[in-house]
Amino acid sequence: MKEETVLPYKNKTDGKKEQVAEMFNNISARYDFLNHFLSLGIDIIWRKKAIKLLKSIQPKTILDVATGTGDFAIEALALNPNKVIGIDISSGMLEVGKVKMKKNGFDDRIEMLLGDSENLPFNDNHFDAITVGFGVRNFENLEKGLSEMNRVLRPGGKTAVLEFSKPKKFPIKQVYNFYFLNILPVIGKLVSKDSSAYTYLPESVNAFPEGIDFVEIYQKCGYKNITTYPLFFGIASIYLGEK
Repeated sequence: MKEETVLPYKNKTDGKKEQVAEMFNNISARYDFLNHFLSLGIDIIWRKKAIKLLKSIQPKTILDVATGTGDFAIEALALNPNKVIGIDISSGMLEVGKVKMKKNGFDDRIEMLLGDSENLPFNDNHFDAITVGFGVRNFENLEKGLSEMNRVLRPGGKTAVLEFSKPKKFPIKQVYNFYFLNILPVIGKLVSKDSSAYTYLPESVNAFPEGIDFVEIYQKCGYKNITTYPLFFGIASIYLGEK
């Protein structure tokens, strides 16, 4: 079954990649505030957990795909790597991230690059570990993006994908759906001034192949020994895969 393509701007003819870049450019100035506010800061805990899952391989070179303003890249410093590279298609998000890195003194170890997950500008087997937080559902071509990540990962290296999923149990499912569909878009529109961005979020989560469906795609793209870690009653999941 073909995966449904969800677009941020229904009235535009640009492809998903271009629309996602435009959307994040539009909300980049308020993104960090909204991200932590709307998740009540739980997203920070989830990133820390994902990073701990990479500790066993002691990665020295780490790639953070769809890095946005670099929150996951900063968490990766806990692994004491020599270099972290964050890559994103949104120049607006990267500019906010670069200011953040410089302000906190991280710019000597974290490099922020403009680039596309489906055409990564790195050699094969280059990185020890790869992270991507809440980004794979924004890929225009999910399999192509995951395969590219696998290409630049060294054999034995690991990829940690952190992504929203859909809780199944009462009453978490009902509370989650009400919040995602009714509260989040309203707050997002008020603060970011882009109504489409926070309508796109629940729509893209709903269309994303989560759980076993994502694991099957992950395997198809070259990953093995995949472990899924559901988070906070199934609101999000970490998918840890090895090359």
